Amino acid sequence: MKPARFDYTRPADLAAATAALADAGAKPIAGGQSLGPMLNLRLARPSLLVDVVRLPDLRGVEEGPGGVLFGAAITHAEFEDGAVPDPTPGFLARIAHGIAYRAVRNRGTIGGSLAHADPAADWPTTLAALGAVVHLAGPEGRRELPVEAFILGAFETALGPGEIITGVFVPRCAAGARFGYRKSCRKLGEFAEAMCAVLSDPACGVHRLVVGATEARQLVVTEAAALIADPAGVEDLLRRAGLAGDPATFRLRRAVIGDAIAALARETTPESLTS
Repeated sequence: MKPARFDYTRPADLAAATAALADAGAKPIAGGQSLGPMLNLRLARPSLLVDVVRLPDLRGVEEGPGGVLFGAAITHAEFEDGAVPDPTPGFLARIAHGIAYRAVRNRGTIGGSLAHADPAADWPTTLAALGAVVHLAGPEGRRELPVEAFILGAFETALGPGEIITGVFVPRCAAGARFGYRKSCRKLGEFAEAMCAVLSDPACGVHRLVVGATEARQLVVTEAAALIADPAGVEDLLRRAGLAGDPATFRLRRAVIGDAIAALARETTPESLTS
C-alpha cells in the first residue's frame, strides 16, 4: 500500500515547527522508522507532515555535572557509536546496539521513539529506568516531564497540540552503577514480547526497575531495592499490576525480569542484551 495524500513542510526553526504542528491534522517526522510503515499501511493519515529532523534545536547535546541533555533528533547509531557523551557507564551505547537493525539505527531518533510510545521499544523502558526527563516545547512554552509521566499508555503520550519533543535529559550515574536489561524477541531485530530494565546506583540512592512490552504503559518501580535483593517478589509485583492474566506471558515476563536483575551482578555485552 501507499500513504494517503498529505502535505509536507520542512520548517527552518522550532517556532515555525510548533506553529505548523498546531494544525489538528499535522504530525512531526524525524527518522520516520516507525511513522513510515504506519503511513504505508494507512494506520496513520496525517494531512501534513512536519519534517523536524534537521532543526538545530533538536540536534544539540548539552553536558553538565548532573547529566546530559540530548537533542530529540540524535539517532540510535550516534549513541551506539559513542558520537555523543554518555552520562552512564556505557549503558546507552549498549541499549542502542540492540535496537532493530543498523539501517534503522542510522535514521531512527531517541525523540521519535519516545513520541511513538511503543511499549515494546527499547528507549521508553530504558530511559524510565534511568530517570530521564523529556523536554517539550509548544505554543504555551516549554515544560519538562519524567519519561514515566510523559508516556500515558500504548502509543499515547502527554504531547499537547503543537508540542514537540526537543530533548531528553539523562541523569549522570555514578561510576559503580549497575544496569541490567533483558528483552525476549522471536528473532534478532524484532519487537520484544517482554522486557525489563533495572538500575542499581547506591552512590546516588537510586534503585529503579521498569517492565516494558506491556499492553499499556511501562510498569515503573522507583523504590526497587528490596525487589532487587529478593527477586521472589516479582510474581506478586506482576499480579498486583494486572500483568499475570495470560500464563505464558506471565512466565515469560517473570523470567525476563529475573534475568535483568541477575545481570546486575555481572558484566553484560551488547550481544547478550537480546535473548
